[in-house]
Amino acid sequence: MSEALRTACDDPPVSESVTVPARFNGPLQSGNGGYSAGALAAFLNGAVEVSLRRPVPLDTALRVSREDDAKVLAFDGEELVAEARSAPDFELEVPEPVSVETAQAATAGYRGKTDGPFSDCFVCSRTREDTMGVHAGPVEGRELVATPWTPPQWADDGSGAARPEIVWAALDCPTYFAAYMRHPEPLPPGVLARFTGRLDAPVPVGEEHVVLSWPIEADGRKHHAGVAVVSAEGEVFARAKALLIEPRQG
Repeated sequence: MSEALRTACDDPPVSESVTVPARFNGPLQSGNGGYSAGALAAFLNGAVEVSLRRPVPLDTALRVSREDDAKVLAFDGEELVAEARSAPDFELEVPEPVSVETAQAATAGYRGKTDGPFSDCFVCSRTREDTMGVHAGPVEGRELVATPWTPPQWADDGSGAARPEIVWAALDCPTYFAAYMRHPEPLPPGVLARFTGRLDAPVPVGEEHVVLSWPIEADGRKHHAGVAVVSAEGEVFARAKALLIEPRQG
């Protein structure tokens, strides 16, 4: 197994726990939502819908309870942290991809902060030395954000492909900037509540790809966005739909 799980292409793992290592934080004190969702999704096959019920503790063995072949729950003690269920009907149309060069130009408009609760996220931090550099910014003339992404060699699952939980992590952060791409500064807070995703093909490490994300709809405090990892030639490797929720004020 990798640091948290086996690859999603294998049979579901027999381990009864899952751990998010501290280096894979999103907020300062809890797991990156995409990584955490991907870690639990690996206990099922195919497309998976993951609901995050509370911040995912770091360096903590979460007890995994399998209700059946299509649903698993993760607990910290007696507290439900997350649940995952198979989503065989999941479909998401991906917009026309952009080139790596266009995605690189879009990063100039990246709106991530150098302080605040997400400033040290291992996926999208501006200041962290070991960040994955997923800095999605708006694409001129398109209703989407994009960023180049080269999966690091340390993410190799042993076959030359990025571990699925790392792909889920890369899919996560751009959805926030897509959901709020037309919102003026300062951007409101938004947390990942539900992430439904599918890996369509292995994502090669050491090769430059594009992560693109687009807003789908908004309803009060709820915002939906789509996201995909595509190759430089436009092949879709992975796709997901995120539900982000703005915390209640006061």
